Amino acid sequence: MDVVGQAAGLFAVTNIDDIVILALFFARGAGHRGAAARVVAGQYLGFLGILAVAAAAAFGATLLPEPVLPYLGLLPLVLGLKAAWQAWKNHRDDAEGEQAGERAGGPGALQVAAVTFANGGDNIGVYVPVFATAGVGPMSVYIIVFLALVAVWCAAGRFFATRPVVARALSRWGHALLPIVLIGIGVVILIEGGAFGL
Repeated sequence: MDVVGQAAGLFAVTNIDDIVILALFFARGAGHRGAAARVVAGQYLGFLGILAVAAAAAFGATLLPEPVLPYLGLLPLVLGLKAAWQAWKNHRDDAEGEQAGERAGGPGALQVAAVTFANGGDNIGVYVPVFATAGVGPMSVYIIVFLALVAVWCAAGRFFATRPVVARALSRWGHALLPIVLIGIGVVILIEGGAFGL
């Protein structure tokens, strides 16, 4: 039971920022059929990628060399720039923007997965030594707890996105806020990791 508590605490500390990102994705998909399922699927896909890399690295089969991890910041940076371009384009022609939004159907699972994985560089850095020292049995418990808590995080993100005050704010400013958050995450990952000699 002690391992379960440690796993829950570790997950919460390393994923607190994901609730905000999930709320933005859920808000962006509001009113689009299947958008919530795509956000959840993307979150799980991205987090499974994080766990796979961390577990492999813990077993000594390093899939991503340490110097490569900071460059994961390019994923949310590019997605943020793309979202900013789309928001600017839609703002110029509201009617066209609404039609494009309906066709797009909100965020895609792969978009959410890419942001989750890219934002997980710090998670990988924390999980690898924990997994390596825990051993196979406790590491399995960590992974099971983490995957269960992804569902809780998705529910929390959806909850915040559907609160009237939060939903109104995200509806009004989400198109501008999501690109800012994604670009910010990308820049922070690049700078903190020392990518490009920053």
